[in-house]
Amino acid sequence: MEIPPKSPDGSEKSPQSKELLTSNTASTLCISSRSESVWTSTSRSKWDIYHKPVIVVSVGAAVFLFGIVITSLSCFQIKNKNVYKMCGPAFLSLGLMLLVCGLVWIPIIRKKQKQRQKSQFLQSLKSFFFNR
Repeated sequence: MEIPPKSPDGSEKSPQSKELLTSNTASTLCISSRSESVWTSTSRSKWDIYHKPVIVVSVGAAVFLFGIVITSLSCFQIKNKNVYKMCGPAFLSLGLMLLVCGLVWIPIIRKKQKQRQKSQFLQSLKSFFFNR
């Protein structure tokens, strides 16, 4: 029967078990969670709430317009006509995809905001009735 080697600090645990004991996986998961607590009732500005979909819609619209310009350039007599014919529709579809995703994202955020307000209201009612 082999005796496991002692670590430099004198404990008899193997290095593998030491790594498992010092692992902070659970705390790391809790810290990196993006969900907001129901107990935080800080009011956020409209820009804080809607900035991501607005940026996606803006970039989508810009790429879509760029695709229109590139596609229209393929109608004129230019040296690299085949390149414009290939890239134009690609930019059109990419821009349209981003534009639609951003436009669909906005009502989803509105719905979540309403649900969060209802949840906070119900939590305040619970705390009012159960903390008497």
